[in-house]
Amino acid sequence: MAKPRDKSLIVANKRARYRYEVVDTMEVGIVLQGTEVKTLRDGKVSLDEAFGRIDGDELFLVGSYIQEYTHGNRQNHEPTRKRKLLMRRREIRKLEALVKQQGFALIPLRMYWGERSYAKLELGLCRGRKTVDKRQHLKRKETAKEIRRDYG
Repeated sequence: MAKPRDKSLIVANKRARYRYEVVDTMEVGIVLQGTEVKTLRDGKVSLDEAFGRIDGDELFLVGSYIQEYTHGNRQNHEPTRKRKLLMRRREIRKLEALVKQQGFALIPLRMYWGERSYAKLELGLCRGRKTVDKRQHLKRKETAKEIRRDYG
């Protein structure tokens, strides 16, 4: 998977990598309404409390917040509605088995503009971290930062 350019980034879930250990990532499409796309272009979106949920053979993004479009009319979207994610059915079944048996969670890591200006979502297969793990993660990060500062 080619990583998108930084200028195409819409929003990143900065706390996700701190709260969760990311085991695997995947790129999925997201079904949006017209006013949602216009709001994404303004960058008024939040993924902080969002997560992925599997209902049957479909994958949904729940808890994301996309602000209502300021120039929208009565057909404006609901800010916290459930949004369908686009992924192949067999991949969804594999994820469902992992989530149910091994206790993983589907957490959105970032949203960006993909090829042909389609909105894409980077979804992470994550495992929750304990407080001790969070402290060790911060310690490793701080040590790496000091090494870069001294030798880089």
